[in-house]
Parts: sequence; structure tokens; C-alpha cells
Amino acid sequence: MNPGFEKLQPYPFEKLALLKKGGEPVAGESFIDLSIGEPKHKTPDFILETLTENLGLASVYPSTRGTEELRGAIVDWLVNRFSLPRDSLGLRHVLPVNGTREALFAIAQCLVNRNSTAPTVITPNPFYQVYEGAALLAGATPYYVNMDAENGFQPDFSRVGEDVWRRCEFLYLCTPNNPTGAVLDLDALEQLLNYADRYDFVIASDECYSEIYPDEDNPPPGLLEAAAKSGRDDYRRCVVFHSLSKRSNVPGLRSGFVAGDKDIIDAFHTYRTYHGCAMPLQTQQASIAAWNDEEHVWENRRQYREKFEMVLKILQPVMDVEKPGGTFYLWPRTPISDVHFAQRLYLQQGLLVLPGRFLSRPVAGNDPGENRLRIALTGSLAKCVEAAERMTESINDIKTERLADEQH
Repeated sequence: MNPGFEKLQPYPFEKLALLKKGGEPVAGESFIDLSIGEPKHKTPDFILETLTENLGLASVYPSTRGTEELRGAIVDWLVNRFSLPRDSLGLRHVLPVNGTREALFAIAQCLVNRNSTAPTVITPNPFYQVYEGAALLAGATPYYVNMDAENGFQPDFSRVGEDVWRRCEFLYLCTPNNPTGAVLDLDALEQLLNYADRYDFVIASDECYSEIYPDEDNPPPGLLEAAAKSGRDDYRRCVVFHSLSKRSNVPGLRSGFVAGDKDIIDAFHTYRTYHGCAMPLQTQQASIAAWNDEEHVWENRRQYREKFEMVLKILQPVMDVEKPGGTFYLWPRTPISDVHFAQRLYLQQGLLVLPGRFLSRPVAGNDPGENRLRIALTGSLAKCVEAAERMTESINDIKTERLADEQH
């Protein structure tokens, strides 16, 4: 058995299930679940229609590399979205995958050299737990770089020691970040590219939230964009991961792609050929339609902007919470322990959110997820507003209880 299994921690939602065992919500409260990052906005009709029209292709084996039409649509989208030089990116730079989750996991199996001495994978902290599991099961040791309010929820790579950089096989990045919503700017990305050049490691940038942001005039930059602007238009040591799940509200379609360094993409293609995970042709056709359309993405962002505006108007007077630079998450500070507050919200308000420490690891006595919550504004506007009102009621109850204790 792979010894990495012994090092895996329970997945955040396993921990959440244990938290819920503390009891049942009070009667009369309709249950609202804002714990899972599953988009609930309507899937665009044209995507579903394209999928249905091509169901006959289920009788044909798809190729691992995907059709040229799909890879061409992806290349066009990347070039237009991130202002890349048109001749810098070709069909061999991209590979379709069945959602970014499986690709983010699988890339570690390609990039970790098991013959290295103490191979290390650097990851932000808090983080998407697939990063940690992928590193452990590939035979590497995760190294966590804390992100907290004091550093603007930016991973401070200047604190990483020389010995860690020398052992680093690759680095996971997530921008816009899950769960903090922080966005790395081009300068920060270019600084990280300099580290990669100096210490010869690969950057794996999870950008699946890149199309959910508050300002239409300021989309979050991406790793390939930073590479091209700094003269690295061969995208050496860079791979990015994008998905239609959040962008186009099709989490069940399981469609995304990996793009970047052609040599890495070629190796990943070989791995996936053996792995046997080619994207079905009907899914590829629906994906082409989605990547070629931006109107539905603008509407998607408009709905999230409306929810952030309404929810923050309710929460900011009572909580330390800011509008994120991207994603559909809020990452507020809690008035009491994050686990206890989440359990209280569940039992007394029928509201389910994710405690921050379920998404982080303590490093040198500091846990950046402690006293934080991840709130996914994925439900309807009405549900999100109601959830904010219930949370406000719970916070006010805590303040009243504290005052009573002090007076007593």
C-alpha cells in the first residue's frame, strides 16, 4: 500500500459531517448550505443543448489529447483573456481534462522525482486539500506558506528558506485564492517566476476562479500572462489549470484544461494516456460552445456582484469581512472559535458554513484558518441574504451573552 495514505488527513467535508453530528438544527429554520463551492446559477441553455445534440458521439472513443477544435477554442480563449502573443501558444501547449481537481492531483504524479532527496511541494496555507493529498501520494512532503490578514492573504515566498527551495519539485498556486479570495498581481507572479528560474521547479497555478471577480475592468492576471510579459513566452516551468465549472456553471460537466510549458504538457499527455481519462466527445463539443461565449460569463459575474453587495451590507457592521478580489467566497473573522461558531450557526440558525481550520494546517504555532469561516455565496440572492441575516442574529446573541457574563 502507498505509505502516503497513512499521512492523509480527513477531507474538510468529512470533518464537517462530524461537526453536524453534534445535533440537529432547531425546528422552523429552513436549512441553508453555504459550505460547498458548487455553483447554483442556471447552466446556460446553449451548453446543455450542444451536449444533447452530440450524445451520439458517445459511441466513439475520444483521444486523450482532445480534438483540434477544442484545443483551438482553448488557445483562442487564453490568448484573448490574458493578452498573450498569438504565436506563443499552440495546440501542443494545451490538454483538456475532466475538471481541474483530477488534473491538479495527477500533475503531482508527473512532476515529483521520487529519486530526489526529500522531494518537497510548496503550497499556500490555507489551501484546497487536493494539493496536500497529491503531494503525499506522490512521495513528496508538503511545505506550507501561510496567508493571513497581516500579509493581505498573500503567500510570502520571501520567507521560504534556501534549503526548501532547493528541494522543491513544484509549487501549487491558487489565484484568485480558495478560500481567501486574494489575487496575486503581475509583480508577485513575476517574482515567483524568478524563484522558479533560479531553483528549477515548476509552478502549477490553479486559476479555476479566474472568471469570477468584482471589477469588469480589472480581471485577475494569470501565470501565463505574467510569463509572457516578462519575456518567458515559451512558458517554461509554467502550467495553469482552468475549468468551466465556476465560469459557466457546469460543475457536473467535468470539463477543464491544463496549459503551458509544452514539454510538461507532452509528459502529462503520456501519463493521461496510461491513466485512461480522455474527455468524452460530447463533453468536448459542449465545452467548445462554452469557451467561445463570454456573454453568459458576464451575467454570471453580475449575479455574484449583486450577492456580495447585499451580503456585505448586512455583515460588515458586525463582522471583520472584506470583499474578495475574486472567487465567490467570503473569509470573515469569527467572534468565537471558528469550529464552535460554525456549529452554533448550524444548530441555532440552520446555516452550514466551513470552519477555516478545516482548510489549513498549523505552522510554527500559527494556524491561518483559525477563527475564520469560508462562506460560499453560491445559492440564490434571497438565500444568501437570509443566511447573512441569520449570521448577524447569532453574532448579536454572542455579544449579548458576553455582556451578561461581564455584568454577572
